[in-house]
Amino acid sequence: MICDTDILIIGGGLAGLTAGIHLAQHNLRVTIIEKHTYPHHKVCGEYVSNEVLPYLQQLGIDVDALNPSRIHRFLFSTVSGKTIESELPLGGFGLSRYTFDELLYQRALLAGVHFCQDQVIDTQFQNDAFIVKTAEEKIYTAPFVIGAYGKRSVLDKQLHRDFFAKESPWIGVKAHYQASFPDDLVSLHNFEGGYCGLCQVENNVVNACYLASYESFKKHKNVVTFQEQIMSQNPFLKDFFTKAIPLFDKPLTISQISFAQKRPVEQHILMCGDTAGVIHPLCGNGMAMAIHSAKLASELIIGFFQSEPKSRSQLENAYTIAWNAQFKKRLAMGRFIQSLLQSPTIASVLINSLRFVPGALPVLIKQTHGKPLVVNHAVS
Repeated sequence: MICDTDILIIGGGLAGLTAGIHLAQHNLRVTIIEKHTYPHHKVCGEYVSNEVLPYLQQLGIDVDALNPSRIHRFLFSTVSGKTIESELPLGGFGLSRYTFDELLYQRALLAGVHFCQDQVIDTQFQNDAFIVKTAEEKIYTAPFVIGAYGKRSVLDKQLHRDFFAKESPWIGVKAHYQASFPDDLVSLHNFEGGYCGLCQVENNVVNACYLASYESFKKHKNVVTFQEQIMSQNPFLKDFFTKAIPLFDKPLTISQISFAQKRPVEQHILMCGDTAGVIHPLCGNGMAMAIHSAKLASELIIGFFQSEPKSRSQLENAYTIAWNAQFKKRLAMGRFIQSLLQSPTIASVLINSLRFVPGALPVLIKQTHGKPLVVNHAVS
């Protein structure tokens, strides 16, 4: 079976769904291949910067209808119990991926996006077009493919991406809890080998998502033991996990999280979201970046169908330049901050330094966030 489409999107997360909506609203035929059914939970910090709100609103996506938490404060704590707090320059909202992805999925269906529950196993670029094969033995042809399949996939191996050949020492763990936690706060808490983010999402549920080094994690039998023996060395986390009531049967986990540099265009595929580059969760901006990258790719593809840019090479070059301009410094800053926080001593010194210069923390936060987005092309 061979299916023809204008744009094929591999992966139906935030970036894939947003791009699908944007492109379909411009009367382009869009197919999204996603291996999971909607809705489903994902390992994610579930904090979204307000920078993407104008863009979502212009696409007809009303997050207010989901009653998200409204966040405007940030708190950081160290293992020693030292804390520092700041106002968030733009603020944001807390919304679970389970709910957010379902909203985008329904909006994409309304826009005319075609969905296929399957997994891509091979992509080939021939005669200025893509031939894409799936595990269910379907074949798709399209002039453009967007890669939005997340942090790591077997497709990365097929594409011979550099980072895939290197083992990554990081694992991610996420769960929801019933707990007393301020609805206007997103917090980050350091522990030996990693850090944990907490924020309230919809329905007064608290999301706890943490990143830990495999070296630190493997010494313990399971997630519960790790939380009790390592994470609880941080007084804030000890208090939270002692009182919080788990809402999942067991936490979600993901391994081999790589923060290595990636190329935003691979073998003519425009990469979006985590597929193009993963920002450290401590920066709290991965969800907004995924949505923003979808905007960049969508606008260029729409322009191509309107004869500007005029060639594929111009489009790919323009996307690379735009992606680097928006995200390269943010990713570098994320890696730098993470390297500092890996050392409890340096983390403590950093906290003390920021206390003497209260205005420095908001400036630091701005380095990993962007400005409010607008859509350059009017939505049909």
